[in-house]
This record gives sequence, structure tokens and C-alpha cells, in this order.
Amino acid sequence: MKFERITVDPNVCTGKACIRGCRFPVSRLLGLLASGETKETIQRAYPYLEPQDIDEALQYAACLAEEETVEMSR
Repeated sequence: MKFERITVDPNVCTGKACIRGCRFPVSRLLGLLASGETKETIQRAYPYLEPQDIDEALQYAACLAEEETVEMSR
């Protein structure tokens, strides 16, 4: 899958996946969503983020989860 809003640049946030080249890591956005923040509250706090940024970050996370195998404890 090709991502248009997720960028990786070794000179920005040490090469972590970011939103549109900004210094806003995808992991931060996903962490906010995981902690219960809504898309609306995130956009109010970070007005430069667009709804499509959030949607694509979730798609990016889903793609990573498909590729990764994680050993679960019993």
C-alpha cells in the first residue's frame, strides 16, 4: 500500500514515520487515539492535522500489524 500522508525522512524525528513531513510522529497520533482521544479533540489540539492524516495513520498501523508477528504471553 502506498501512503501519501505518511513520510519517513532520516532528518525528521530520527527517521520515524511522521505526518506529512511535520515533526509529528505517527506513533504520537496513534497513542492519542489509543488513550481515548477522539479525532475531533486531536484536531482541536493540533489544528494542522487533517482528518485524512488520522485516517491514513490508522491504515498505516493496520498495515504494520499485518506484517508483524508478535509473541503473546499466556
